[in-house]
Amino acid sequence: MPRSVLNDAFFKSFDSSVLDISRADTLPPECYNDPEFFEFEKDAIFYRDWLCVGRVGWLKESGDYFTTTNVGEPIVVLKNPAGEIKAFSPVCRHRAALVAEGSGNARSFRCAYHHWTYGLDGRLLGAPAMEKTCDWDPKQIRLPEFKVEIWLGFIFVNFDQNAAPLAPRLQALTNALANYDIENAEERRGVEPRKEPWNWKVRYENSNDGYHANRLHGGPVHDICPSDLASFPELPADTAGYFRYNQNTHADASFNPTLKALLPIFPKLTSEERHRMMFLCVPPTLTMFARVDMVAYSIFSIDGPTEMTAIQGWLAAPGASKDPLYDLKISTNINTSVPIFAQDRAIDISVQKGLQSRFAGRGRYSWQEGGQIELNKWLVNRYRRAWNDRKALAAE
Repeated sequence: MPRSVLNDAFFKSFDSSVLDISRADTLPPECYNDPEFFEFEKDAIFYRDWLCVGRVGWLKESGDYFTTTNVGEPIVVLKNPAGEIKAFSPVCRHRAALVAEGSGNARSFRCAYHHWTYGLDGRLLGAPAMEKTCDWDPKQIRLPEFKVEIWLGFIFVNFDQNAAPLAPRLQALTNALANYDIENAEERRGVEPRKEPWNWKVRYENSNDGYHANRLHGGPVHDICPSDLASFPELPADTAGYFRYNQNTHADASFNPTLKALLPIFPKLTSEERHRMMFLCVPPTLTMFARVDMVAYSIFSIDGPTEMTAIQGWLAAPGASKDPLYDLKISTNINTSVPIFAQDRAIDISVQKGLQSRFAGRGRYSWQEGGQIELNKWLVNRYRRAWNDRKALAAE
């Protein structure tokens, strides 16, 4: 029977993962594949932190809704008649069937099992044949509501009603993205979510890793964004996200066969911004890649210790779709990245397989992996807090 990793020595071992990058070790392999650690991580992170679930633009009319699931918790997100975005557990308060699945428009949600019906405010509106039930007040029945915060048009949900606001801790990222006007950007959303066979941290480490860019992806397209031109800004200690800049070989560079922007450039970008790209992460469920004519994003749902689901979307400058060739141009940008993503996917699968080996160890970092230290700091702070909370509770 495998020995539990949940002990003081294991959590002490994280100390070496938050040192200066010239001295730091990678995280222990168990963080990526151990089922017991994943259960701990659910409490340490996913039940307490802000989870990106979608974009405001997905909910245009009153009653519009969509559903998602993260670490096994179903969520329904909707726009109510007052124009507010709300999020609830869609688990019926009777026998736990889901009252909402998929997406659509609704005036209320009715459980298909016994027809208990809930309003867009989560209140129970009707429950047939319950008049003989003793000590039961329908006015006290409602779907559990989650905290919601909007940041740059992205919808975040938090299961913890006492969670601190997110936006103040993302100010560094807000400032870095200010000239992209993301809140008003035009969006193209990926058609289907994609299941992926790796731990969510494997994907995060790949998405902001300057080290591999010109090695795994080496070639005329990706070489316009050289690994040795990556830089990692110093961020506030309590930041809820992180990013890297990557200088390009020429102004207005973009990933397509012309190596130049095809779509309209975000009009507020400075000359400095037009010479670089940005890779941004808001753990544990949102990553972004910003270039001068398009911002790509991925929203993650975590399904288990070695599996996750991702949905992609792309944001263009306001008014970009007025160009008669808009569809062709944005498709060219997207399609050019398909082989790059395929390389990332193959290596992420390979990394996950390797991490499950009994010979997997803890490596060292290149200076071009500065984003990994920022992720480690974000993680370790939360791991330590949850472990100390667990020990304090056990001591009572």
